[in-house]
Amino acid sequence: MKACVLASGSKGNVTYVETNNHKILIDMGKNKKYIFDALKSIDVNPKQIDIILISHLHNDHISALETFIKSVKAVVCMPEEMFASLDSIQNYEHIKIYDDEINFDDIKIYAIKSSHDAVASRNFIIEEGNSSIVQITDTGYIKSKYFNLLKNRNVYFIESNHDIEMLTHGPYPDWLKRRILSDEGHLSNEAAGFYLSKLIGDNTKKVYLMHLSEENNRPDIALKTVKKTLKEYNIEFNDIKCAEQNNISEVIKI
Repeated sequence: MKACVLASGSKGNVTYVETNNHKILIDMGKNKKYIFDALKSIDVNPKQIDIILISHLHNDHISALETFIKSVKAVVCMPEEMFASLDSIQNYEHIKIYDDEINFDDIKIYAIKSSHDAVASRNFIIEEGNSSIVQITDTGYIKSKYFNLLKNRNVYFIESNHDIEMLTHGPYPDWLKRRILSDEGHLSNEAAGFYLSKLIGDNTKKVYLMHLSEENNRPDIALKTVKKTLKEYNIEFNDIKCAEQNNISEVIKI
């Protein structure tokens, strides 16, 4: 497996995952040109994308979907409630409706329910043989019933959206602060560290912190807080990086 974060943040989110037989995009934020250029920069032909996973219907996760599938006939995967809420692709022929699992020959995809203020929102585990990646973003918390399924995966792409102090004392209106801090909002740096302490195992190779707020977080603060929280739970793990809004990550080989 290979994986690469093409964009992560409030202005657009796209992650690329490659297995032996499939080329997958998780979410379609940004715009078609950005995604095409980003894929080409890592030597991937955009026309070969054959699976698209949509986590939820907020614009920073679907803004390029309609234009992208006009030229790339990938299978778009989403729950029935999400599909019913998206008028722009009702006539698209290549839709795969799922509930909790999606299977494509060599891969299994677990679509776990997230806690976000969006219809039928999901996070994903993509598994091929003994290799796996997890992407968890845009959720107020992670349900403990999923811990065993999420535990000891190779790569975690996990939301570390905000520093609580920066958000609390920052310029956002009170209603927006409450939304972000709620159980249907976003994971803080502290929360990301806590959940990683429950999930990281001997098979874990790398962690990327995702969806950092430009107003309420900084990469150095996110990294410091997550590592400090891990140490409080006696977890020593240092291969942690921050995904960026407009810069492509390394291509991770599992």
